[in-house]
Formats: sequence, structure tokens, C-alpha cells
Amino acid sequence: MQEGTGTMTSAETAAPVQGKVGRYRWLIVTLLFAATAVNYVDRQMIGVLKPTLEAEFNWSESDFAGIIFWFQLAYAIGYLSFGKVVDALGARLGYTIAIVIWTISHVAHGFASGVTSFAAARFGLGIGESGNFPAGIRAVTDWFPQKERAFAIGLFNAGANVGAILTPLIVPLLVLWFDWRMAFFVTGLFGVAWLAAWWAIYRHPSEHARVTREELAWIQQDPADPVEKIGWSRLLTVRETWAYALGKFLIDPIWWFFLFWLPGYLFERYDLDLKTFGLPLAAIYLISDVGSIAGGWLSSKLIKAGRSPNFARKLTMLLSALCVLPIWFAQSIDSVWSAVLVIGLATAAHQAFSANLYTLPSDVFPRGAVGSVVGIGGTVGALGGMGMALFAGYILDATDSYEVLFAICASAYLLALLVIHILSPRLDAAKLATR
Repeated sequence: MQEGTGTMTSAETAAPVQGKVGRYRWLIVTLLFAATAVNYVDRQMIGVLKPTLEAEFNWSESDFAGIIFWFQLAYAIGYLSFGKVVDALGARLGYTIAIVIWTISHVAHGFASGVTSFAAARFGLGIGESGNFPAGIRAVTDWFPQKERAFAIGLFNAGANVGAILTPLIVPLLVLWFDWRMAFFVTGLFGVAWLAAWWAIYRHPSEHARVTREELAWIQQDPADPVEKIGWSRLLTVRETWAYALGKFLIDPIWWFFLFWLPGYLFERYDLDLKTFGLPLAAIYLISDVGSIAGGWLSSKLIKAGRSPNFARKLTMLLSALCVLPIWFAQSIDSVWSAVLVIGLATAAHQAFSANLYTLPSDVFPRGAVGSVVGIGGTVGALGGMGMALFAGYILDATDSYEVLFAICASAYLLALLVIHILSPRLDAAKLATR
């Protein structure tokens, strides 16, 4: 792999920060981690409840795929819009708008009575949840220097796995104690609690009374970049935008597939039920949590050791892509816990790959464009997820087999890395045309 210069590291461009650096920025990551966990509890509940809802409403795989399709259509629309919202309003207000929309829509699932009403609730959820990562990545960009961003993103992205771990443990209990409708109402309280904490704690670091001068200097150690707001028409003309967006197009559908279809797969393939499938599914996402943190840690460690962002990000993504390959054979594994290890390795590798892919906009674009590029990539990724949802529903109705779907999962990450490397071989700063 060719090692390029990439964006200059802070060590090459700024004087060392003097004094003891504070750690308040890590509390911000904790808030982002919690928001992402809530996001994924709300998002994954439809997958965990899939067997229950299919039995009650007599859904086919294609009916379920249609509900997922509407969520992902809204996610595609919302992701693009929220990128601009976050760039215009900042992380604090942008995140607030997002979580208000998604919490109201999540609770609305408890009133649904069929495919149409579930699809409507999922559409609203998709609009709101699409704001999570544009706002979170903008917050990391504001609060962390370049050499810490991948690790910080890996930490808050690990909240996705914590949410995915908690959902199959909590939701079946709520269903058994009450019913599936009450499960949506109770978990809706998580978003309300988080919003109260966010509004009380979060400010931009330059305006925050708890940030010391030393920590602010550490956060702002990278060279200043333009704060000019950059329109989509300029961003869509550069290869670096498409390196990120096409990477998302190829890997996001795989994560959506894991999230929405794994519960049903475990039910069917290993004859589990609402009381027994929770631990295997939670174990898969516990393993994936390690991948999210490890992927961000490895590339950040390489950068601190003097490697370029280009080398560090792509080497980590290559190792991650190789770890996904064994899932090709998951369908033939008869032991549920052996399958958990293979699928867990793949989900961990996805999270490691994704943590590094998420850093690319902040590596190569000026600060004022990061939210918009993330939004473009999220939209393109959601479009891929829409196609994957319909394809998965068709394949499962037609063949009753996951073999083809697992083969697609195994190959997507190497192809994504190849596309990224072709479009941005050195991760140099994007050359944006002037107005």
C-alpha cells in the first residue's frame, strides 16, 4: 500500500502544548457514546421484534423488507439534510433536533397496527436518527485534534454496539413482562433522559467554562482551516467526496443487514425463541464493540508513531476487510456459538473499518464541509441499504437461504477499500474549486 503524505499531522505544524492537558473532551465522547447507544436501541428493536411482529401481523419477508426500506429512504433524505443542518447550526442544536424527532417517532411504533403504520413510524425514525452521526462527527471535529479523532469516533461509534447488545437483553424482558407496545414506550424514555444531559453539558470548547486553556490549546493544535460554508455543488465535483460516499455505499448495507436480519436468522437457523436468542445476539455485538474501539485505536496509534493518516487508515481498513471473509461460510456452521464467533468477528471488523472511514472527511476536508460530506456519504450509504433490504427480502422469500447474502457481506469491504484507494490514493486534502 502506497504511503502518502495525507493531511499534515499536528506534530509537523504546531508547537507542543505546554502544561497538563485536561480531559473534559472525553466527557463529550461519553455523551456521544450514550446517544449512539440510544440510537441503536431504537433502531434495532424492529429486528429483535421481527419474529413476534411477523407472527402477530402475518408478515412475509418482503413485508418486513418494505418497512425497512421506508426507514432507509428517510435515512437517506435526512442524512443529507442533517449534514447541512449541523454545518449551519452546530452540533449542540443539530443533535437536539435529531433526537427529538427520532424519540417521538420511536414511541409512535407502540401505536402501529400494520405494515403501513409501522412504515410511517420507521420513516420518522429514519429522519431523526440520520442526524446522529453528522452531529457526532462534527462534535468530535470541534473537540479533538486530528490525531485523536479516529479513536474518539471509535469510542462513540462503540455505542452502536452497546445499544445492539442491550436491545436483545432488555426488549424480550419488556415484552414478556408487558407487551411489545409497552417496550417502545419504555425505551422512548432513554432519549428524553439523554437530551436533558446533552443540553446541560454540551457547549463548543471555546465557550465552555470547564475547558482549561491547556486543553483548548490541545484541541486547537491543528492548523487553522477555512470556516467558509461549502455547497454541495463544489463537494460533489471532487474525488474525495466520492471516496467516502462509495465506501459508505458498499459497507453500510452490510451493517443494516446484520442489524435487521440477524435476529430472524438466529431464530430460524438455530431454533431459538424470545427467551434464548438474546445472549447469542448480544455476544455478537459485544465482540463488535471491541472492533470499533480497536480500529480507531490502531490508526490513531500509527499516526502518533509517525505514519501518515493515509497509511494508518488504509492499513487498518485492510486488516478489517480480511477479518470479514470467514462470514461467507456462516450458513454451514451448525453450532450457534461457533456462528456467533464468526459473525461477531465480521461485525467487529465492520466497526473497525467504519470508524476509520468516518474519519476521512475530517482528514481531507475543511471543517466547514465535514458535516455536508458526512451527510452525502450517509445518504449514498442509505441508498445502498434500501437496495439491500429489498434484495434480502426477495432472496429469502425465493430461496429461504442466507448463503448469497453472506457472500455479499464477505466481499464488500475489500471492494470498498479498493474504491477508496483508487479515488484517493494518498488522502491528500481535497482541492475544492473556488466560487
